[in-house]
Amino acid sequence: MTDGFKVNSIRKDFPILSQTVNGKPLVYLDNAATSQKPQCVIDSLSNYYQTVNSNVHRGVHTLSQLATDDYEAARSKIRSFINAGSDQEIIYTRGTTESINLVAYSFGVQNIRSGDEIIISGMEHHSNIVPWQLLCEQTGAVLRIIPITDSGELDINQYGALLSDKTKLVSVVHQSNALGTINSVKEITAMAHSLGAVVLVDGAQSAPHMKVDVQDIGCDFFAFSGHKLYGPTGIGVLYGKSEVLDNMVPYQSGGEMIKSVTFDKTIFNVLPHKFEAGTPDIAGAIGLGAAIDYVNDIGLDAINSYESELLAYGTAKLEQIASLRIIGTSSHKGAVLSFTLGDIHPHDIGTILDSEGIAIRTGHHCAQPVMERYGIPATARASMSFYNTKEEIDTLVTGIDRVLEVFS
Repeated sequence: MTDGFKVNSIRKDFPILSQTVNGKPLVYLDNAATSQKPQCVIDSLSNYYQTVNSNVHRGVHTLSQLATDDYEAARSKIRSFINAGSDQEIIYTRGTTESINLVAYSFGVQNIRSGDEIIISGMEHHSNIVPWQLLCEQTGAVLRIIPITDSGELDINQYGALLSDKTKLVSVVHQSNALGTINSVKEITAMAHSLGAVVLVDGAQSAPHMKVDVQDIGCDFFAFSGHKLYGPTGIGVLYGKSEVLDNMVPYQSGGEMIKSVTFDKTIFNVLPHKFEAGTPDIAGAIGLGAAIDYVNDIGLDAINSYESELLAYGTAKLEQIASLRIIGTSSHKGAVLSFTLGDIHPHDIGTILDSEGIAIRTGHHCAQPVMERYGIPATARASMSFYNTKEEIDTLVTGIDRVLEVFS
């Protein structure tokens, strides 16, 4: 085990992990769907509602000023966490899905025309497919797809062949939720920029597990969700380069995102408020800030090293099961193990594992084109986090043996 990584101590910070499910100790291996929350995040939500609950940016009274301070402090933490250039480049959203839609319906509608091309990959989550399909239907643009290799990697040579002066936007996932593959987004971005295209990176699965430096990547947009980063549900982030955001029209309109309104004309607010209409999820933002503090205290390098150990251990264990097939075998991947088990339907696998207290995800993982690529309807997916242990992986293996016994 990684020297100095005190996983047993860390587990005590997550109250939900101490419970039993179906009479068995909970083994939570569904972190790619959502993460569990440390007590400090839970406390931050309670503290907001008990001590400073008030609307932000709109009041001169003390509670409003305190809430605003905490809300904007969280924005600064996010900016530092992904190394954005300024707080103004951090837009609060409800999650990765809304962040991608914001780009599609603000930048996209404003800049994409008939005959233009948008490139995505064959391993995208539906949230990074459907908005671009709708945009293409609306504008007459064409959607191009980067193919996936048998090991679950993007074919970079084919990507290069797809790029042209017609390419206006490239939107790719940083880490696949279905395969675990970590893509070379810095290279992908540089190739797109060489032809004048803008780039969006879906960081929903990468931000909780590795250091993200948006300035080093060079992308124009980066989207991620709070709930996968040990923070609350309903809060997310869109990073955008200020020069790009400045030239975009607002995605939603109403209060907060305006500087002045008359019946003749509306003048929009400055960044980031221009894209934040209405009363925001104040507690959620503060909770995300607390989650970032927690992750930073542990250290993303330590988290990444430990999770890589778990992945290697889990891969070796699962490969010993004769009828089990791992889907996604890239040499560069996060701690995700998607698999099939002979002819046993993944839903049956998940149901039996649940009876043993083991929580995994089964289905197409909102990535149906990935399933089609591998000729399968679904997979069972065990996705790990830094509070998981090798012993829990052993429990998973024992649970899979139980599945095989039931269907023998």
